[in-house]
Amino acid sequence: MEKENSTALSEESIVSRIDAIKQAVRNNPEEIERIKGIIRKNVSLFSRLDITAYLLMEAASGKGAREGRRDRGARPERAERKDVPRREVSADGEESGERKAEKPERIIPEGARTLYLNIGKMKHLYAKDLSKLLQAELGITRDDIYQIRVHDKYSFVTMSEENCSKAIEKLNNQAINGRTARVTYSEK
Repeated sequence: MEKENSTALSEESIVSRIDAIKQAVRNNPEEIERIKGIIRKNVSLFSRLDITAYLLMEAASGKGAREGRRDRGARPERAERKDVPRREVSADGEESGERKAEKPERIIPEGARTLYLNIGKMKHLYAKDLSKLLQAELGITRDDIYQIRVHDKYSFVTMSEENCSKAIEKLNNQAINGRTARVTYSEK
């Protein structure tokens, strides 16, 4: 009976833990984005809800913070998977293969604005191409572009307000990869 009570969590305790987690997410968005990227790479879409429920169960029971952690120095053995190419790192630290090391997130200065562009990956527009287009059209450098996020049907570009207004002026109604571009300030 005692064992059953220790593993079964009341709905009230789970809801209060969810509220605490939601507040923590709002207070630390950069770290949450980094962890979300790791989860996307390592957990299939169909298993993410199960993983979330298990982590919530551990957090609500108090295991996640104390008992559930393993020694940070020790790494568990990884089972070899034949369908995933093994990453190799050269002496200078460069990775070969399909996976590349993540770039550190760039700090966006105050006063920066984000643009919405109605073209994305489905029209074969990628961040590198969009960066080159902006540099050529606006006469700016890579460092003037703070962030580019390309989704399937649209993209977001974060730059200084001055560069954003130039981009709207020059790129609006221009044909990009066979589609007429609509560039506006993002509402986010």
